[in-house]
Parts: sequence; structure tokens; C-alpha cells
Amino acid sequence: MIEHNSDSNYQRILIVTAVDVEKDAVLRGLDGDSRFEVIAGGVGPASAAASTATNLARGNYDLVVSAGIAGGFAGRAAVGTLVVASEIIAADLGAETAEGFRRVDELGFGSTSVAVETELASRLTTALRAAEQTVALAPVLTLSTVTGTAETAAALAQRIPEAAAEAMEGYGVAVAAQQSGIPVLELRSVSNPIGPRDREAWRIGDALAALQAASSILKEVLR
Repeated sequence: MIEHNSDSNYQRILIVTAVDVEKDAVLRGLDGDSRFEVIAGGVGPASAAASTATNLARGNYDLVVSAGIAGGFAGRAAVGTLVVASEIIAADLGAETAEGFRRVDELGFGSTSVAVETELASRLTTALRAAEQTVALAPVLTLSTVTGTAETAAALAQRIPEAAAEAMEGYGVAVAAQQSGIPVLELRSVSNPIGPRDREAWRIGDALAALQAASSILKEVLR
């Protein structure tokens, strides 16, 4: 286990995105703040976990943040909304049974969720709202296969009714941080609603701009 510097006020922070365009948006928001290292760790929980663990083994970090764009649940996080995770959940980690989907928790094989740094998530949410950003503090789901049908979206919403967004990396980043004894956050900007895939309606540019703005506020919250 890597020990993080508990005496510091988050003086070394690792931010993990999936791809370079997300990384670049975060870097623009951080504006050269030397406390942060930002990496594009790859798409999906496995790549994200491996990249996070590799970087944590090379340095002494106080905090890990999974950041990027995401799909939002209708009625909970509209396009353009920022979502700060109150909990990071692996929504498809489990088994299909005759009675329906069962989480690995229910099967006795581990946990599908990782707790975030609650007080810090709350402070970040408050700061984003003060900056007149639309923001939700809610569970963020990690899936290896993101939602593409109305039926799947409805099933997820029914199974995890508090969830506001889904992405593909948060749980992997969070498990790597957890196993190193380092607190974790997840910050997402909604580019599209979950459900039927309509790439023409996605607002990736707007979501990246919101992610950049949120990263600027994040650096101030962590001072």
C-alpha cells in the first residue's frame, strides 16, 4: 500500500480521464497548477484501473479523481449538467439469474461500490453551484458496455434509482485508489442522455467546455 501525505492539503493529485480530449479539457481548466498530474488512462474499467495503479506506484498522491464526459439519466442530469459522484458503482458487475440481475455483493463475491471522499465531494458541489454551474451530487455508474436502448436505460434507472450518470472508467480508477489507501472523487460532465444512441444529438464540445470550467473550480476547492 502507498501511504499518501495526510499532513498536506491535497498537494499531489492524480486525475485520470479516458481519452486525450478529456485530458486536454482538464488541463486547460487547471491552467498549469503543478499539484496535478493528468493522464488519459484508456477506455473502460480495466484500462483505467491498470493505468491508475501504475501511476500510483510511481508517486505519492493525496487524492485521485476520475474525470470526463458521461451519459446522463433523464430527469436527473440533463445534457450540460456536471455530476459529482456521491458513490461510484460498477453497475454491470454481477450475474444474470432467473430472478434477474444480481450484484456481486448479493452473490457474496465482493462489492460493486467504492465510497468517495464525502466531505470533499460536498464542497466541490457547493463551489460549482456557487459558480452558477448546474450540478448533481449523486451516484455515478461504471459500465463496460454503456446503455444504448430505452429498455436498458429504464432497467438501470429502476435498479439504481439515485444514479445520475454513467461512464466507463470510474470504478476501475476508484478500486486502484482504494487498494492504495488514497481517497477518490469522480467528476463527470453530461454530453448525452442515456438510452437510444443518437450521435447527432450529442454535445461533446459543450460537455468538454463544462469539464474545463469544473476543473478550474476543482483546483480552487483543493487549495
